[in-house]
Amino acid sequence: MNFENFEKEEKIIDLMKANLVGLKYFALFAVLFATPFYLIWKGNFSSILLNIDGVLLRGFAPLIAVFGGIIVHELIHGFFFAKYAQNGFKSVKFGILIKMLTPYCHCKEPLQIKHYIIALLAPLLILGVIPSIISLFIGNIDMLLFGIFFSGAAAGDIMIYHLIKKENPEDYVQDHPSEAGYFLFKKK
Repeated sequence: MNFENFEKEEKIIDLMKANLVGLKYFALFAVLFATPFYLIWKGNFSSILLNIDGVLLRGFAPLIAVFGGIIVHELIHGFFFAKYAQNGFKSVKFGILIKMLTPYCHCKEPLQIKHYIIALLAPLLILGVIPSIISLFIGNIDMLLFGIFFSGAAAGDIMIYHLIKKENPEDYVQDHPSEAGYFLFKKK
């Protein structure tokens, strides 16, 4: 697509601020999901907490879940970027921002804002909100903690969403190649 008739505007979020905001989101999601979890399962709460099947495995499980979840978070972004990008996975790049040790998934081509928002929020829903809600029904505290962690871990994505949500969904946005942010393409 030709973007000569579009104005290009850079929008960047501060990763240090995103980490601080992330703590607020962790607290928000903890209250949002842990409170009903406790109210629903309080009669079984001590047995849920004391369920220690395979102590060694349970000791490593949180580490495996966090590192695996981080990889899956970025893969989810990549899947949805590829779904909406004209060049599919050829337009998707994965890496790590060394200065903040932050993994990222970058789409090298502009997407319509409505598609970018789906790709942006998909990991929050798939790894955060959905597991948290399922945990309310099945009483699994590990799933609850996983969901709360990955809801809070999407703080940067949520911050970008708040920047872009008021834009015209038919306009285009492209991931910034080296910063946490994007370029907005608005029709002139």
